[in-house]
Amino acid sequence: MSDRIMFTRREFLRTASVLAVGATIPRFLVEFASAAQTGVIPGFSDDRILVVVQLAGGNDGLNTVVPYADDAYYRARPTLAQPKEKLLRVDDHVAFHPKLAPLADLLQKQYLTIVEGVGYPNPNRSHFRSMEIWQTASDSREYLTTGWVGRYLDAACSGEAKPVAGVSIGGEMPLAMVGKRGLAVTVQDLESFGWKTAENTAPPEALLQLNHALSKTPRTRGRLTAPTNFFAQDNLSFLRQVIADAAISTDLLRRVSSRSGSSVTYPNDPFAQGLATISKMIASGLPTRIYYVSLTGFDTHSNQLGTHERLLDQFAKGLAAFWQDLEAQGNAERVLVMTFSEFGRRVAENGSQGTDHGTAQPMFLIGKVVRPGFAGARPSLTDLEAGDLKFTTDFRSVYATVLEKWLGTSSETVLGKKFAQLSIIQKHATVGQ
Repeated sequence: MSDRIMFTRREFLRTASVLAVGATIPRFLVEFASAAQTGVIPGFSDDRILVVVQLAGGNDGLNTVVPYADDAYYRARPTLAQPKEKLLRVDDHVAFHPKLAPLADLLQKQYLTIVEGVGYPNPNRSHFRSMEIWQTASDSREYLTTGWVGRYLDAACSGEAKPVAGVSIGGEMPLAMVGKRGLAVTVQDLESFGWKTAENTAPPEALLQLNHALSKTPRTRGRLTAPTNFFAQDNLSFLRQVIADAAISTDLLRRVSSRSGSSVTYPNDPFAQGLATISKMIASGLPTRIYYVSLTGFDTHSNQLGTHERLLDQFAKGLAAFWQDLEAQGNAERVLVMTFSEFGRRVAENGSQGTDHGTAQPMFLIGKVVRPGFAGARPSLTDLEAGDLKFTTDFRSVYATVLEKWLGTSSETVLGKKFAQLSIIQKHATVGQ
């Protein structure tokens, strides 16, 4: 059989031009389509949910959680340092950026923990490579093809008796969500979820056109003939099943969109609207275990003050609206939010009123089960490594803690080795909950 006939299912799902977000949605959504007609899918209201927030570009942790009591901070940043009188003081040593008032409120309610000095050995300052390390949970000199969330989904969420999956908000699937079993999907928005042709044909029409074309595929003695012989017959059957699943899933998510209103007004920016989409899906009772959303623009090499202020404002207001929505739904106890960036920024500002790629950074975890306050050792601003902070907590220790204590699964299975767990979650998840 020729190489063209051996074109695989995975290659089709990755490269076919007729596909858009949602084409590889898991079959568990099909099984719940009829239940969605009532607006809420029963039986999964107690499942715990993790929302991963990626701050893409390299967030400046020192201007996010500001070490205002350390004079070294002001010496290193004569134009970028945040004035003490404008900061939101957390304790006698650190304060939040003025735009993070909603996070300060969550901390006061004991729903927020900040893990300081997070990084990994032998740090890489390339956006692409460091993001790859964070998303795959690899060592700095190790290259993996699956993401840590994808491996979790493969290990814990692939059985029909436990229909859970991951959803990424946006146009592209992040490497973190990629597994071997295709249990994660991307959703730009619920209204446009489905398949499209290159000409942006509406999803139902695109599916009908493709299915109609496949139904008329010529065959010769069980083998496809030109010009469509790049599919073996079993792959055509698979494609037809994918089409059927996608059509039903499209209808399901549109029902979710139409029946899941919110009394909370979200800011009108992509990050907040992505969180609003996640909130709708949670409110509808979909058995999705992991959601992933990004806020971009943190690569602040020049004129940082205004850009960083705007981004932190979007970050804080979006999360505040999301948490308010979860509270109104009665779902806040089910959700843990975890934030990360591919790296922090250097301690000293550069000559363009910005900061360059650095290493260690703070991570935020938001939820009613977190141990509030600060975790991890605070890095020194004077004991540096080539001008960068020395990391004090391996990011995979944070992942391991979330996997074990929140998602209730073996972190060693997902991460490939054991990492020390942190005291950042007060309650243990129950496996199979």
